[in-house]
Amino acid sequence: MLKTLKKILGGFGTLDGATYPLKALITFIKNPGLFKYIAIPILVNIIVAIALYSGLLYFGWQIVDGVQSDLTLWLNQLIANLPQWLGFLSYIVSGLIALIRLCLIVILLIATGFLLTQFGVLLGAPWYGQLSEQLEKLRTGKVELVELNIISDLGRAILYELKKLVLIAVVGIPLLFINLFPGVGTLVSTVGSFTLTTTIVCLDFLDSYLERRRLPFRRKLAIVFKNLPATGSFGLVCLGLISIPLVNLITIPLCVASGTLFICDRVSRPVK
Repeated sequence: MLKTLKKILGGFGTLDGATYPLKALITFIKNPGLFKYIAIPILVNIIVAIALYSGLLYFGWQIVDGVQSDLTLWLNQLIANLPQWLGFLSYIVSGLIALIRLCLIVILLIATGFLLTQFGVLLGAPWYGQLSEQLEKLRTGKVELVELNIISDLGRAILYELKKLVLIAVVGIPLLFINLFPGVGTLVSTVGSFTLTTTIVCLDFLDSYLERRRLPFRRKLAIVFKNLPATGSFGLVCLGLISIPLVNLITIPLCVASGTLFICDRVSRPVK
């Protein structure tokens, strides 16, 4: 009874899953020796961020401005044909345009942060792997490792990225078509795309631990779904952290560390 009540009050792990980046930060503070494992990944993130933010963010900002201009012109023309007594609608339209611009900027930052994570985690994998091993040793007192040769490791890494692309295509393409239907279709497409992005982010940050056991992609995905809603809140918080420019240079390693702690606590050693 007490265990069930604890689960209900904790949202069946929802609140606990969201706290793991903070738990990782506390672990770093208590174990300063871990910082050496994130020095090079942070440098890698800075290099990748310069390329992404100087390119993708610049052109993305132009697209946002273009969409805003077209939308403003269309809405102003629409209001111009309305009776004069409906002039107050211009204020509503201005607010609506500002809200749409804000949403577009948020989407742009999320997309840029997502790409930064994909490249940063991939390029920093050797150091993140060592960090994950140290965290597992701290948390459980041992490290489980399935040894493979370099060629096999490289092959698994490439295959993992390809399977992620397949997942994105299988889910993302239908969502694009659903988006063609205004109203409900747009809502479903937006929620679906956000859920897909959160799932991929969650997979990436749990992967340092899971890949060390050479688990197949479907098993990794099953672990994410089996541990909902904790994995959902974990992925959501991580997605927010990696979407903040400059701050994400540090939060990406933090989220990688929190993924290992999450698995150690909630998967390999089930919560009581």
